[in-house]
Amino acid sequence: EVQLVESGGGLVQPGGSLRLSCAASGFTFGSSDMSWVSQAPEKGPEWVSSIDNRGRSTHYADSVKGRFTISRDNAKNTLYLQMNSLKPEDTAVYFCAADGTSWGESDPYEYDYWGQGTQVTVSS
Repeated sequence: EVQLVESGGGLVQPGGSLRLSCAASGFTFGSSDMSWVSQAPEKGPEWVSSIDNRGRSTHYADSVKGRFTISRDNAKNTLYLQMNSLKPEDTAVYFCAADGTSWGESDPYEYDYWGQGTQVTVSS
Protein backbone atom coordinates (compact mmCIF):
# COMPACT_ATOMS: atom_id res chain seq x y z
CA GLU A 1 0.00 0.00 0.00
CA VAL A 2 1.35 3.40 -1.01
CA GLN A 3 1.48 5.96 1.78
CA LEU A 4 2.61 9.57 1.94
CA VAL A 5 2.30 10.86 5.50
CA GLU A 6 2.96 14.55 6.11
CA SER A 7 3.82 16.00 9.51
CA GLY A 8 5.30 19.11 11.05
CA GLY A 9 2.50 21.58 10.45
CA GLY A 10 1.10 23.83 13.14
CA LEU A 11 0.44 27.38 14.26
CA VAL A 12 3.32 29.83 13.90
CA GLN A 13 3.66 33.59 14.13
CA PRO A 14 4.55 35.66 11.06
CA GLY A 15 8.28 35.54 10.49
CA GLY A 16 8.55 32.14 12.11
CA SER A 17 9.70 28.81 10.72
CA LEU A 18 8.39 25.29 10.31
CA ARG A 19 9.84 22.11 8.86
CA LEU A 20 7.43 19.78 7.13
CA SER A 21 8.21 16.12 6.60
CA CYS A 22 6.64 13.54 4.32
CA ALA A 23 7.31 9.87 5.04
CA ALA A 24 6.88 7.68 1.97
CA SER A 25 6.28 3.96 1.71
CA GLY A 26 4.92 1.39 -0.72
CA PHE A 27 6.73 2.65 -3.81
CA THR A 28 10.29 3.31 -4.95
CA PHE A 29 10.82 6.71 -3.34
CA GLY A 30 14.36 7.06 -4.67
CA SER A 31 13.11 6.83 -8.24
CA SER A 32 10.35 9.40 -7.82
CA ASP A 33 10.39 13.14 -8.34
CA MET A 34 8.58 14.74 -5.40
CA SER A 35 6.61 17.92 -4.87
CA TRP A 36 4.83 20.02 -2.29
CA VAL A 37 1.45 21.51 -3.17
CA SER A 38 -0.60 23.78 -0.92
CA GLN A 39 -4.29 24.55 -0.71
CA ALA A 40 -5.56 27.59 1.15
CA PRO A 41 -9.15 27.86 2.38
CA GLU A 42 -11.62 28.32 -0.49
CA LYS A 43 -8.82 28.24 -3.07
CA GLY A 44 -7.56 25.65 -5.51
CA PRO A 45 -4.30 23.74 -5.10
CA GLU A 46 -1.13 25.72 -5.67
CA TRP A 47 2.22 24.20 -6.55
CA VAL A 48 4.96 25.14 -4.07
CA SER A 49 8.13 23.25 -4.89
CA SER A 50 9.56 20.15 -6.57
CA ILE A 51 12.75 18.11 -6.36
CA ASP A 52 14.07 15.47 -8.71
CA ASN A 53 14.56 11.89 -7.60
CA ARG A 54 18.23 12.34 -6.65
CA GLY A 55 17.82 15.73 -4.99
CA ARG A 56 20.05 17.51 -7.49
CA SER A 57 17.43 19.75 -9.09
CA THR A 58 14.94 21.90 -7.20
CA HIS A 59 12.17 24.22 -8.34
CA TYR A 60 10.15 26.82 -6.45
CA ALA A 61 7.09 28.97 -6.95
CA ASP A 62 7.98 32.66 -7.06
CA SER A 63 5.93 33.23 -3.92
CA VAL A 64 8.23 31.04 -1.80
CA LYS A 65 11.58 31.43 -3.53
CA GLY A 66 14.25 32.44 -1.03
CA ARG A 67 12.09 31.47 1.95
CA PHE A 68 11.37 27.75 1.49
CA THR A 69 13.84 24.92 0.86
CA ILE A 70 12.87 21.49 -0.41
CA SER A 71 15.10 18.51 0.31
CA ARG A 72 14.96 14.74 0.59
CA ASP A 73 16.69 11.83 2.28
CA ASN A 74 16.35 8.79 0.06
CA ALA A 75 17.87 6.54 2.72
CA LYS A 76 14.97 7.48 5.00
CA ASN A 77 12.30 7.69 2.26
CA THR A 78 11.48 11.18 3.48
CA LEU A 79 10.78 14.51 1.80
CA TYR A 80 11.18 17.82 3.64
CA LEU A 81 10.10 21.43 3.27
CA GLN A 82 11.92 24.00 5.40
CA MET A 83 9.70 27.05 5.64
CA ASN A 84 11.27 30.29 6.88
CA SER A 85 10.02 33.87 7.11
CA LEU A 86 6.47 32.62 7.08
CA LYS A 87 3.68 35.00 6.10
CA PRO A 88 -0.07 34.86 6.82
CA GLU A 89 -0.66 34.15 3.14
CA ASP A 90 1.30 30.90 3.51
CA THR A 91 -1.59 29.54 5.60
CA ALA A 92 -2.80 26.38 3.87
CA VAL A 93 -2.86 22.63 3.97
CA TYR A 94 0.42 21.34 2.53
CA PHE A 95 0.43 18.08 0.60
CA CYS A 96 3.36 16.05 -0.64
CA ALA A 97 2.97 14.33 -3.97
CA ALA A 98 4.95 11.91 -6.11
CA ASP A 99 5.74 11.87 -9.81
CA GLY A 100 3.80 14.74 -11.30
CA THR A 101 3.47 15.00 -15.06
CA SER A 102 5.51 18.21 -15.10
CA TRP A 103 7.30 20.67 -12.87
CA GLY A 104 4.89 23.19 -11.44
CA GLU A 105 1.85 20.93 -11.58
CA SER A 106 -0.88 21.68 -9.02
CA ASP A 107 -3.63 19.29 -10.15
CA PRO A 108 -3.77 16.25 -7.80
CA TYR A 109 -4.88 14.08 -10.72
CA GLU A 110 -1.55 14.77 -12.46
CA TYR A 111 0.39 13.01 -9.68
CA ASP A 112 0.80 9.29 -9.13
CA TYR A 113 0.51 9.59 -5.33
CA TRP A 114 -0.82 12.26 -2.97
CA GLY A 115 -0.68 12.57 0.82
CA GLN A 116 -3.39 13.56 3.31
CA GLY A 117 -1.86 16.95 4.09
CA THR A 118 -0.68 18.89 7.13
CA GLN A 119 -2.14 22.22 8.22
CA VAL A 120 0.10 25.28 8.41
CA THR A 121 -1.39 28.37 10.02
CA VAL A 122 0.55 31.63 10.15
CA SER A 123 -1.06 34.10 12.50
CA SER A 124 -0.25 36.41 15.38
